[in-house]
Formats: sequence, C-alpha cells, structure tokens
Amino acid sequence: MTPLPPGSTIGIVGGGQLGRMLAMAAARLGYRTIILEPQPDCPALQVATRQIEAAYDDEAGLDELAAACAVVTYEFENVPVVVAARLGRSVAVFPPPKALEIAQDRVVEKTFLNSIGVETARFMAIDTLAGLGDALASFGGVGLLKTRRLGYDGKGQAPIRAPEAAETAFHGLGGRDLILEALVPFEREISVVAARGRDGRLAAFDPAENVHRDGILRSSSVPARIAAETAAAARAAAFQILEALDYVGVIGVELFVLADGSLLANEIAPRVHNSGHWTEAACAVSQFEQHIRAVAGLPLGDPAHHADCVMENLIGADIGRLAALAAEAGVFIHHYGKTETRPGRKMGHFTRLRPLQAPSP
Repeated sequence: MTPLPPGSTIGIVGGGQLGRMLAMAAARLGYRTIILEPQPDCPALQVATRQIEAAYDDEAGLDELAAACAVVTYEFENVPVVVAARLGRSVAVFPPPKALEIAQDRVVEKTFLNSIGVETARFMAIDTLAGLGDALASFGGVGLLKTRRLGYDGKGQAPIRAPEAAETAFHGLGGRDLILEALVPFEREISVVAARGRDGRLAAFDPAENVHRDGILRSSSVPARIAAETAAAARAAAFQILEALDYVGVIGVELFVLADGSLLANEIAPRVHNSGHWTEAACAVSQFEQHIRAVAGLPLGDPAHHADCVMENLIGADIGRLAALAAEAGVFIHHYGKTETRPGRKMGHFTRLRPLQAPSP
C-alpha cells in the first residue's frame, strides 16, 4: 500500500500516557493526531493536534473522529468492540477489532493462544462456587482466580492458596464470569513487544525481563537473563499471534519462563506496552514509532537496541525523584504530564542506559 503522506491525521482512542507517546511519535514522522478522550486536558492532548472530548462510545464523537482521520488506532485494549466496528465502517482501524475481542476475555484469549500452538497455564472458566471447587481440586487446591474481563495492574484477581479461601475469593470478584488459572512455578517473567506492518512484515524487539510488585510493573531490563533459544521462542510466539490475527501495529506478549527455559504465555495486549517503554531510550525506533509506522503503512524500523538498559516506572510519589534523576548521566526521563498524584498511579518512567553487552559465544 501507499504510506500515509506527511500531514495526514491519525486518530487515537484514549488520551493517557500511551496515547501521549503515540502522538509524539506521530509528530516526529510528520503526522497530525486527534485524541478521542472524555477527560479534559488529558496527557495526550498536551502533545496532540486536538482532542474530541467525548465518551469512547459517543456516536457523534466517533463519527467526528472517523471523518477527520485517515486511520484510527487506540491506546488501550478495553475499547468496546462495537466502537472499533463503528469506526471501521468509514475509516481503517488498526489493530483489527478481532484482536480486541480476543484480548478482552481471558478465557477466549487463552483458548485462542492454545489453538495456534502457544502454550499457557492450565485454566478453567468459572461461573459457580461448585465449579470453582471442582477446578481447584484438579489444580491441586491452589490457583489464581481472575475476572474474565477488565482488571489491570493487579486488579480483578485473587490468589487461592487453600480450598477454604475459595468462597471469599469467588464472591469478592463478583461470583460470575471468572477464570481460574493454575499457579505457574516460573523463574522469571518476560515480555516481547513485536509489530506487523500493513505489508505483512514482522519485527520484534528483544525480550525484556520484568519485575512486578503489588501487581504493577516496576521495572523492565534488557537483555533478559534467558538463553538465546528462549528469546527466539518468545519472538516466534509473538509472530505466531500476529500472523493468526492478521494484525497491524504493535503488540505486547507477556510470558513466564520455566526452569527448563520453556515458555507459557500469560496474556497479550493489542497495543503498545509498558514493558516496551525502554525502546524510547535504547532503540533508534521506539515501540511508539514502530506502531505509527505500521498503521500508517510505512516500513517497520530496525528493532535492534544500541544500549542495554533498565526501565523503571515512577509510581505515585516516585515522581518526586525526577529532579534527582535528571542530575544523573545516562538517564532518559519521561513525565506523563498528569497533574494529580495518587498511590499506584503511573506518573512517568525513566530508563538507565549502559554499554551494550557483547553476546555470549
């Protein structure tokens, strides 16, 4: 296809920090951006061309966005599928609505992954307390109970480490539309941020090793402490997913690494991903530019990194560290422009760069 010419407008559904960084990447490539977001003065508006201040399902707002843009994308995976479908009747929408439909339901997501040969932890759909009891019995009495929909940064889930805890967990999560996942004895968590262009070409950044606390990503380190074969398998799994979805754009794939180096997929995110923020500092083409390139029909960029690094989120009051971080050499800082600091809220991130390690012989 012919790439979008400079001066074209790209619509972004969602005005948070991911929308902000997408808008910044689009501007560098000569594109204008319009943000659809109900919150006034959202982080993305500070760097975008303009904002349509409307709910995500507001039909007038959606129609205005579609009419003004050459292509529309989104910054979060809980955009209602009907919204993406409505937009898609009059403008190209990437990633495809099918990816949203799969990623929004954890049972559907894991069933899809297994169907294309990407292994996950064992899981069972749960709708009754009796069903939870049966599932726990088959999982050795322990598991991780989650809502099938929504939930992020540790929300919408409850570990069950003894059968007697099942009832409290079940009712605490609403008592319906749940999923029980087997606990995985993983050695570390990694993620792969990969992309597929409108021409079908694929690219993947190197896997990052992630550390979570209280269900929230705290840091991502590159290179991950994994064997080359494990890294190759992670990239291959991401490519399988992209091809199966006929995907366009960037995707995040979270994986568990087991003791033998094998992998189990945890979840997919059909968007740019927090664990890929390091690419802003350590790659010539960041995940945000890669996504804009993909949806605009430009060639994908080289995903190689020119420095090893550790990205850390600035959560809540951590944003107060900004001045001290600015005094350090080799530190890339991104403040999200949020005016209200709250516990657990992602306010920014920074990436410490270090010389690139030579690969092991």
